[in-house]
Formats: sequence, structure tokens, C-alpha cells
Amino acid sequence: MSDRKPAGRFLDAAIGLLHRVRDEEADAVEAAGTLLADTVVAGGRLFAFGAGHSSLAAQDVVYRAGGLALMNLLAVPGVVGVDVMPATLGSALERVDGLASAVLDNSPLRAGDALVIISLSGRNALPVEMALNARALGVKVIGVTSLAYATQTESRHTSGTFLKDHCDVVLDSKIAVGDAELTLDTVPAPFAPASTVVTTALLQAVLATATAALAGRGVEPPLLRSGNVDGGHDWNGRVLEQYRDRIFYRH
Repeated sequence: MSDRKPAGRFLDAAIGLLHRVRDEEADAVEAAGTLLADTVVAGGRLFAFGAGHSSLAAQDVVYRAGGLALMNLLAVPGVVGVDVMPATLGSALERVDGLASAVLDNSPLRAGDALVIISLSGRNALPVEMALNARALGVKVIGVTSLAYATQTESRHTSGTFLKDHCDVVLDSKIAVGDAELTLDTVPAPFAPASTVVTTALLQAVLATATAALAGRGVEPPLLRSGNVDGGHDWNGRVLEQYRDRIFYRH
């Protein structure tokens, strides 16, 4: 155990993980960004999904200043965020077989679209089924997960597979099983999760890649600007109107 204060130790751990994903996931980030750019150029729509705290990373790329206006949230009632009461219900719903099928059947997703699925463990029925069924529809799937879970835990899906097994591109967040970076002799359990920090950074790196790829092809990236800068609202109004048929969070 280090003598450093917990805050410094946690930040060092998070920075170390960010360095790892920068260096080890560079090819996957490039592939994921290229996939999103390809989808935009081909007229497809972009969606992101995450359950529980994984939904935070999905929400971070939707209707975001500096982000792509075409990124939509694929919402599953009761599992996006921790506002459902009781909060434990969200965890239970992640393990329900058939829920993803019902969501996809009633969503605007169609062949030619791209779906980012975020699941730290990648082992529960909902993300596995979501990826499997989305690909069957002709949707490209980018998975953001920790590959450590696939070697140290068992799948909860009837197929025995993990999210990583049903993706066109996989981004490994490098998060250790249990998602806790610190221990103390005086604390009975590990603590200080870093998955949100790393996963949101990974996705922003992907979107940065997609934005540059679009510009490199001569396509103006459909970016949103902050409403707190002069002209931001007018800029966003133009972008939202131009792409209204591919944006679903305003209807």
C-alpha cells in the first residue's frame, strides 16, 4: 500500500488507465471512428446505449457541445441511469432475456445504422442480446467493455457469450474486474471506480476520430456548439434542422 493520499492514488490510477487505452487501443479507436464516419457519409444514423452507470458514457455523447449532432440515445426504460426506483431494479432488468429484442423492435434502428453499446462486464443478457440482434438487423456495432471480465467471469446470457463476441469493433477499457482502483487496510472492500472516466474518454476519442475523418473526406461534420457562446443557438438550430431526419432526441 502506498503512503500517498487516496485522491492522488486514484488520479494516478485513472491517468495510468488513460495512457493504456491511448497506447493499446489506438487501432480500435481509429476503426471505430472510421466506422462512424462511414455511417454518416452513407446516410445512416448513430446510436449509443449503456445500462446503469455505463449509460453515463452513452449520455455524454448525445446532444453534446463539441459532439456529433447525429448521436442518439437508445433508451431502455428502467436501465438508463440510476433514477429508477428502486435502483436495484435496473441491475435486475439487465439480466432479463428478451428485453433487448423488445427495445429494438420498437426503436428507429435500421440496417445501415451504427450502435455503440457500453457495458463494463459485457456479461449480462441485455447488452449481449442487444448486440446480437442489432447485427442481425444489419446494424454495425461498436462495443466498449472490459475484456478482463470475459476471462474471469461467466456470461449471464443463454448463449454463454459476451458483448465482445457480437461486435464489429471492440474497445477494451482495461478496467479490472470489480471496477475499484484503491484498497486500504482500514477499508473492508476495494473502492474508487474509474470506468466512467476511462469509458467517456474512449468514446470522445472515437468521436474526435470520426469528426476528423469526415472533414478529411470533404464532409462538414455535423457538430453542435455550446449554447453559452455567442451564436451557439443559431448554429445548433441550423445543424438540427439540416439533419432532422437522423436526430431522434428532439421529436
